[in-house]
Amino acid sequence: MDVMGTVRTLVSGPDTDGTPPTSARNRAALHTAAAERLASDGSWEQAYEHLHAAVQLLGGEPYDELDRLRREHAEAREQSRRDSLTASYNRRYLDERLAALLSEVDLRTTGLCLALVDIDHFKAVNDTHGHLFGDRVLQRMVAELDAALPDSGFCARYGGEEFALVLPGRDLAQAVEISEQARDRIARHDWSDLHPDLRVTVSIGVAHAAVRPVEVERLIGEADLLLYTAKESGRNAVAYRASRGGRVRLAGAAGARRSIPQPVRTTG
Repeated sequence: MDVMGTVRTLVSGPDTDGTPPTSARNRAALHTAAAERLASDGSWEQAYEHLHAAVQLLGGEPYDELDRLRREHAEAREQSRRDSLTASYNRRYLDERLAALLSEVDLRTTGLCLALVDIDHFKAVNDTHGHLFGDRVLQRMVAELDAALPDSGFCARYGGEEFALVLPGRDLAQAVEISEQARDRIARHDWSDLHPDLRVTVSIGVAHAAVRPVEVERLIGEADLLLYTAKESGRNAVAYRASRGGRVRLAGAAGARRSIPQPVRTTG
């Protein structure tokens, strides 16, 4: 019988032949083993239930194995949220956290902003210097994006050379300022320790959720559309809409560029 089957048998009470149930400590150990198996499969809620049952059986006694498993559980859960290369949050966490924030944040006051960041001409970096070098650029990029984020904000790797900055509790003007500062910081960064001729810039699209209902896909889609506009208008720029459904503008010095393409407006 496997661990889970054993747990179900032994914690249910006396055996059918009338023999007493296994001792509380042994049953707690079985719960712990089941929790370890479930945690390794990523079934965190069920694993926690078994841990809780073990603690109850032990009457709250100190139990090193449970403490160890709880720590491993927390570490594994955090690692499952992280991108293995850059240590930023991953796409799965981004989608889950955005969905939660869109239901929690008071959109009538400051709202929620999402900035999508794409490294300009990153394919040329990989083609010229190789993918391992490109990986080092991505890792450095996360450090620069994280450098001035507000406490409530976070960075996630959206995919490839794209990253997302999530800025809850920030209005559009604040989010554009944060994004423009990040763009400028990256453009001015000294990349020469990676390669003497390396220069890196980014393009950014900033979307703002201010009314409900807002779906994660819609918010990401708007940020992606604005990111594309930033690239089409010459790259190394931050694009945003001054009002819902309004014209797209570029932040900072890029705002003086002659041609700023106006993408098809999203509906709804």
